[in-house]
Amino acid sequence: MEFLRPLPILAFLSVVVVVSHASLPSEGYWKLVLPHTPMPKAVKDHLQPGVTSFNASAAAFCLGIYYGFNKIPQPFHAKQAQDGLNIGNFFLQTDLHPGTKMVLQLPQTTNEAMFLPRQVADSIPFSSKKLPEILNRLSVKEKSAEAELMKKEIEKCEEPAMDGESRFCATSLESLIDFSTSKLGRNVNVLTNEVRMGSQEFEFGVRMKKVADKSVVCHKMNYPYAVFYCHTFAKTRTYMIPLVGDDGSKAKAMAACHSDTSAWHPQHVAFQVLKIKPGTVPICHFLHNNAMVWIPK
Repeated sequence: MEFLRPLPILAFLSVVVVVSHASLPSEGYWKLVLPHTPMPKAVKDHLQPGVTSFNASAAAFCLGIYYGFNKIPQPFHAKQAQDGLNIGNFFLQTDLHPGTKMVLQLPQTTNEAMFLPRQVADSIPFSSKKLPEILNRLSVKEKSAEAELMKKEIEKCEEPAMDGESRFCATSLESLIDFSTSKLGRNVNVLTNEVRMGSQEFEFGVRMKKVADKSVVCHKMNYPYAVFYCHTFAKTRTYMIPLVGDDGSKAKAMAACHSDTSAWHPQHVAFQVLKIKPGTVPICHFLHNNAMVWIPK
């Protein structure tokens, strides 16, 4: 199943908006809002190459790259996404200490979809009520597997937040920056996993550390262009955990620990994996390699 296919020139021009020459590119917006925060590689990898200003030609260039005129990202299958969630990577907070061993699968999504400039992304609807228009604009066939997956991702973004949670689906890097800084301020760091190995047993190493009592975690979604599901939870701590694999390789991975899970759905996979009930004990889980964690400095 592929999201991406070359489109006729008129098709992608239909989603291009004419924007001001004075508009900043995404990287420029980052530097303006976050002058003291280095842009991590995980963010740079989602920026359109060669775009230095957002005029109509630049916007067209962005969509041309995305839809296959210069580069076609690899598809990210629905089963992959679901398996990645159901594998687990959950553990009890009482196991948060050196010497704990567990088999981890921290998949890196193969969906290479890039950020669109905010002016372009904002011109494309992102609502389940406008799904037919979205599919038409992005040349995705109705009732296809791609269309169904897009529908589910949009609906996930429209679900009401849980108690103690604030959530937002960012359709551009600029909107992701705005949401994160609205929760944490502009004096922030952005962290990602440092894991490149496949599935294997890992042992928690020494020097694990708590990096924040408050954070914004953004997960890349399964969508034709880069969309990140961002949320922040109350009573949640974030840790950086050093890992040592069976093969001797070393890595670092981010984990979030939730002290209050009473508002979680009783059928949440964490409760099934750990065989516990909501609101009983603190639960931790590792973040996937496509996630980024925003924390206050």
